Amino acid sequence: MRDCIVIGSGVAGLRAAIELKRLGIDVAIFTKDKASESNTNYAQGGIAVCLSKNDNFDLHIKDTLIAGAGLCNKKSVEILVKEGPDKVKELIDWGCQFDKNENGELNFTKEAAHSVNRILHANGDATGSEIERTLLNKAQKESIEINEHYRLIDLLVENKRVIGAKFHNLKENTLNYTYAKSVVLATGGYAAIYNHTTNPSLTTGDGIASAFLAGCTVEDMEFVQFHPTALNYKKAPSFLLSESMRGEGAILINDKGERFMEKYSKQLELAPRDIVARSIFSEMQNNLKDHVYLDISHLDSEFVKKRFPTIYHECLKYGLDITKEPIPVSPAAHYTMGGVKTDVDCKTNISGLFACGECACNGVHGANRLASNSMLEGLVYGARAAISVKAYLENKNFSSKTDESTKLTGTTKNFQTKIKNLKDRIFKDLGIVRKLSSVTDLFECSLSSFQTIKDNNSIDIDYRNLLIIAILISRSALERKNSVGAHYCIDTPWPPTDKSHVSLNIKDLEKWT
Repeated sequence: MRDCIVIGSGVAGLRAAIELKRLGIDVAIFTKDKASESNTNYAQGGIAVCLSKNDNFDLHIKDTLIAGAGLCNKKSVEILVKEGPDKVKELIDWGCQFDKNENGELNFTKEAAHSVNRILHANGDATGSEIERTLLNKAQKESIEINEHYRLIDLLVENKRVIGAKFHNLKENTLNYTYAKSVVLATGGYAAIYNHTTNPSLTTGDGIASAFLAGCTVEDMEFVQFHPTALNYKKAPSFLLSESMRGEGAILINDKGERFMEKYSKQLELAPRDIVARSIFSEMQNNLKDHVYLDISHLDSEFVKKRFPTIYHECLKYGLDITKEPIPVSPAAHYTMGGVKTDVDCKTNISGLFACGECACNGVHGANRLASNSMLEGLVYGARAAISVKAYLENKNFSSKTDESTKLTGTTKNFQTKIKNLKDRIFKDLGIVRKLSSVTDLFECSLSSFQTIKDNNSIDIDYRNLLIIAILISRSALERKNSVGAHYCIDTPWPPTDKSHVSLNIKDLEKWT
């Protein structure tokens, strides 16, 4: 029986495991795909951190609180900002190669809603990949066990205390009961439950759904951030066109060639993401189009190629040259602010269960995440989760359990058609702009479907989790009686009069049925 298992291998999970190892705790990582397959690996923009001479903690805190639209936990934000610089310096010491200017100094750029240049980037627009590489190398040097292709099915809980997790070993097709004295959830968010998303397909909220079913409180699930500029072209995937492009001077134009953001915000293209996404949505509606255009062709072509090599080469695959022409874009589900409710020490309401990164909701992002704060959150709160695990292990007695494994002989039902249809509907009814009647219908439909399959052992876990997350987003959207941040409902467009949060748990599910 291990001291701790970490579920997830993105920035938060890897950082937690590295810290656990450093603290002398027996730890192993379990991840749904190969270790490098995570949202972290695909992140382009960068990592926001207060390290430049023109920046200070108060500015970064203020920018984060403003973007969060009044629903941030100020203590969480202060911890993020003040502990961030040391964590980034540590990352650099471990070999992370951030881009530098001609003087050999760290090169900071600007993104939406930041008051100063504070975004570090690597290899132009491949920051996430470089951070993931650095953390994986560090984990391997520390001889941390990494188990790939383990899909989380359920958390194992006895007497309100976590004792491990139940996995489907996808390579060997076995059911594995893995026991541990503590568990760190770092499973990422749930943006891939939408049919138009910038996320890899594995980010379907597995950790959040499993935690909810195990008795965890979840919070602010209605807040889903849509990245304003994802490629929208023929059969090309919803490839992210980094916010850094707008930070460097790219502009948004409609199909008539008109720059339109001045109609919606004084901050133009660098307004907070929720505002830019809704502005694009409005422009598309008004012009009966399914996209607008992002134009960076007025900048020097060599600069663009060097600054955005990943985006440049990816667009070229589809015959689009960002140095010469505007690129069709539309908003896509990108990041989820809601998740398993935790305190600033990553503790959940289940003893021994900790959560960090995008699957957790500690209030650091409020109703709308400030660009590039997510990487910093993973580093800071991943390390804090490990420290909390150590304190927990020192004050508890544990009975030993031996891992179990059984061969799966049956097959799961194929729910692929139902999954696709539900993802389509989620994007339509729980998208950028919501309508109460549509949200209500989706809630009732998802709840009914879940009741039908919840006791069926042959269900597809992805379909179960999709239903759970759809229930939680729609119910939270119905509970919120205003529009704020990433949640905008045309029936309740007024801003909030208080700073309330929407919290749900398994007892609520029992009441709804």
